[in-house]
Amino acid sequence: MLPEPVTDLINAFSRLPGVGPKTASRLVFYLLRGSDDELTLTLADALRDLRSKTDYCPDCFNIMRKGRERCRVCSDPDRDRSLICVVEDPLDVAALERTSGFGGRYHVLHGALSPVEGVGPEDLKIKELLERVRQGEIKEVIIATNPSMEGDATGMYLRQQLGQMDVRLTRLARGLPMGGDLEYADQNTLLRALMGRQEME
Repeated sequence: MLPEPVTDLINAFSRLPGVGPKTASRLVFYLLRGSDDELTLTLADALRDLRSKTDYCPDCFNIMRKGRERCRVCSDPDRDRSLICVVEDPLDVAALERTSGFGGRYHVLHGALSPVEGVGPEDLKIKELLERVRQGEIKEVIIATNPSMEGDATGMYLRQQLGQMDVRLTRLARGLPMGGDLEYADQNTLLRALMGRQEME
């Protein structure tokens, strides 16, 4: 019943994570009936530029602007080259950078191990991480995968692979969020908070 350009865009939006057919339809019809043609054109340009103007850093595999040799972090001479924080996705790099508390470099795996979804070590940037560590400049690797079954499995796998190398392995601490109540915390979070307790200063 709808013209092809409309159904094509609805189908395209529906393929995005967290966007179902109803939300996709709402977005398309908002763009159709909106009097702001500039928004539609800006969106079209941004989508085209997303592929044509971005690339991955050859060192850490974070997203960078196409045409650069290295990403902003890897090309910064003030960053500690002996310290690497391993994360699952580029968004994790952005989150850690917002804290302004990490002065090392990153390694983005682009996912986590998930046998159920068919994601194995060869599908991630694990081989490249091992090669970086073998070069000898790295002294510490911080495993900062997500606190999930897949993230924990990835962390354990990395520990096995890196355990034979002369490098310090650490994991991000886990516990209770600021402002959270004990009664609402799940069992695993409470257990990790107890295990990771620290001296009061």
